[in-house]
Amino acid sequence: MSVRLSFIVPVLLVLVVLSALAVVYSKHQSRKLFVELSSLQKTRDAMDVEWGQLQLEQSTWATSGRIEKLARQRLQMTQMEYEKIIIIRP
Repeated sequence: MSVRLSFIVPVLLVLVVLSALAVVYSKHQSRKLFVELSSLQKTRDAMDVEWGQLQLEQSTWATSGRIEKLARQRLQMTQMEYEKIIIIRP
């Protein structure tokens, strides 16, 4: 029995050490992934802010008053007189 026990104890010791190393490796990977996740969340938040600013800028550029002003200034367009408008119905 002591021969068997002398064989089992070192095997169990090696398994315990391997298990401890696996736990350490797993914890290290978990921390690395958490740091990466935090970084990606900060990037996402910054992009969300930029997206909101771009949407606001787009809505500002697309206002009808601004488009009308550009049409008058750059294209020398004028608003049609109401009397000259002809409505065609099918």
